[in-house]
Amino acid sequence: MLKNILVALDGSEIAERVIEALKDLVLPPDSKVILCHVFPPPELERDLPADRPHSDSPTFSYFYIEKQLQSYQETLPVQSELELVTGYAADEIIRLANIYQADLIVIGSRGLTGMKRIVQGSVSSQVVEEASCSVLVVKPT
Repeated sequence: MLKNILVALDGSEIAERVIEALKDLVLPPDSKVILCHVFPPPELERDLPADRPHSDSPTFSYFYIEKQLQSYQETLPVQSELELVTGYAADEIIRLANIYQADLIVIGSRGLTGMKRIVQGSVSSQVVEEASCSVLVVKPT
């Protein structure tokens, strides 16, 4: 049974597809969804991809992401919480999944292939490998 579902959202275009995939799941009324976003540690901020919303101001970025997650939260038919944390994405997603004893992690994939996947790494692949629960990876169209 899916009691606790951790949904990792990164602020990219795939977030909408992740939320739609979550809404397609039949969740028991007593389920809880945890919407999370992981901000990169300060030493990685200079390496942020240009296709993601971010600003020179960490405060602006935090409030922008928080508002985005709150708008998703309002559309969910079950109880939900928000988690905004800082760290390495895959590590933090797995840590939160363990804290909340998640039965499922829902995460998007940027669809990287070849050399880009090797160089940039894949958060979704690392989560699939290291998570102690099932992982639903939503791919871009």
